[in-house]
Formats: sequence, structure tokens, C-alpha cells
Amino acid sequence: MSTAVLETEKLISSLSQAEKVQILQWIVRDLGDTFPGIEHLPGVAGGVACIVRTRIPVWLLEQSRRLGASDAAVLHAYPSLRASDLVNAWAYVSTHRAEIDEAIDQNDAD
Repeated sequence: MSTAVLETEKLISSLSQAEKVQILQWIVRDLGDTFPGIEHLPGVAGGVACIVRTRIPVWLLEQSRRLGASDAAVLHAYPSLRASDLVNAWAYVSTHRAEIDEAIDQNDAD
């Protein structure tokens, strides 16, 4: 563990419950729109949200789900994916519905 983490742990243990809540709220705000396992990279899949380590767009996975594919079927179709990737994708979809709908509509129009 880094020195900064150890020092932070020591400091946090000395805080009151209310101060810890304030710190936690600040951390959540700071992390903002962060989704583990999801990345937007310019030049990769047009910059849309993709599963890390892959070029698989989240919208494509969601479209598969909307067409009736089970998680097992999606994992079978994309062997590089892990179950945790789908959990991350579904969480991303639930908070970025308009973005995903737009990407699906744009793909259908092409």
C-alpha cells in the first residue's frame, strides 16, 4: 500500500462519523460519471462507450439484450467478455439510456 493511502487511512480513522460522510460524498462527486470496465476512447469504435480490453460497444450488447439474447448467449457470442463486463455494461446503460438509444438508432439507420 502506498504511503498516501496509509496516511489517508490513519486520518480517516480519526474523523467523526459526520466528517466521514462528508468525505465519502466528496469522493462520490469527484468520481462522477465513472464506470469501471467502460471506456470512451477517441478512434476506437467511433468514441462510443466500449468494454475495456475490447472494442465491443455497450450499445451493441444492449441491442442484443433488447432482441432477446440472454447474458449467457451474449457471453457465448463474445468469448472475450466476462460476466462482470455485462454487469458494468448494464449499469452504464441504466444511467445513459439516451446515449445508448441514440447509438442503436444511428446504427439501425446506417
